Amino acid sequence: MATDTLELSIVVPVYNEELNLPEMIRRTLDACEAMKRSYEIILVDDGSVDKSASMIEEASLKYPHKIIGVILTTNFGQHAAVTAGLAQSRGKYVVTLDADLQNPPEEIHKLVERLEEGYDVVGSIRENRQDTIFRKLASKTVNLIVRKLTKGKVMTDYGCMLRGYSRPVVNAILDCREQGKFIPMLAMSFARRSVEVYVKHAERAAGESKYSVWKLIALQYDLLTGTSTFPLRMLTFFGFFIALLGVIFGIVIFIMTRIYDNDWGANGVFALFSIAFIFMGGQFAAMGLLGEYIGKIHLNARGRPQFFVEKVTGTEEK
Repeated sequence: MATDTLELSIVVPVYNEELNLPEMIRRTLDACEAMKRSYEIILVDDGSVDKSASMIEEASLKYPHKIIGVILTTNFGQHAAVTAGLAQSRGKYVVTLDADLQNPPEEIHKLVERLEEGYDVVGSIRENRQDTIFRKLASKTVNLIVRKLTKGKVMTDYGCMLRGYSRPVVNAILDCREQGKFIPMLAMSFARRSVEVYVKHAERAAGESKYSVWKLIALQYDLLTGTSTFPLRMLTFFGFFIALLGVIFGIVIFIMTRIYDNDWGANGVFALFSIAFIFMGGQFAAMGLLGEYIGKIHLNARGRPQFFVEKVTGTEEK
């Protein structure tokens, strides 16, 4: 829970980053000290197999109350690790940051300044992005999907981990008990005011990216199926479309056989195709409708709050 004295929490998910951790810790400490605000840096080890966990424990002993170590039992994934860090955080404002130093810790102050202006979510746009063409393409795909699913609340770069959240938004995220949640999109669904800032982007200082091709594909698949019933609805539309084509095909066959003769319709073979299309389309439509009901069960089972109240006014006693 948040306190009145702690202003800022920095949440950093860590997975096999032993080569980057010493510099990341030093630079993040320096950046937080320069802001002249009370802070904590929460390092969440996501089941690393290198020395990351022990290095985090050593740092938490060296800088008590400034560096908090959260050691997970195994690799649960980046967003689960961030959620663990959010649950541990106590600050009025929370900033998430990657451990690979591609987002310089020196840029944190830009997000904090906008949060202090009253924004609920502060996103970041990477300037002169230092990534491979494949990573850029994958990021653009994720951004496109998320923008379609956020009901008009648009941000440019959902793939950048350097993001800021107000305490009410963090609490709302933690109230969502579903598995596999995509935190940036979830935060936008609870934000009343959001803004973006431009931040620098550097090449990875050391090591390799933990997002392989298959992990990026799995992320996009989970994002689409875990946050929307759109695929099920498309199945329904596809079924009705196929059935409509079958009806049109049947009408065309009927007209042409009346104008010419039955040989034009291959003695009823084309009519059977038309009937088959209609029944095939009906089956797809029925599957889609059934999927809609299953999707509603899914939406209710994940337990996401139906609404989020920022504050209530007019109830104070005079």
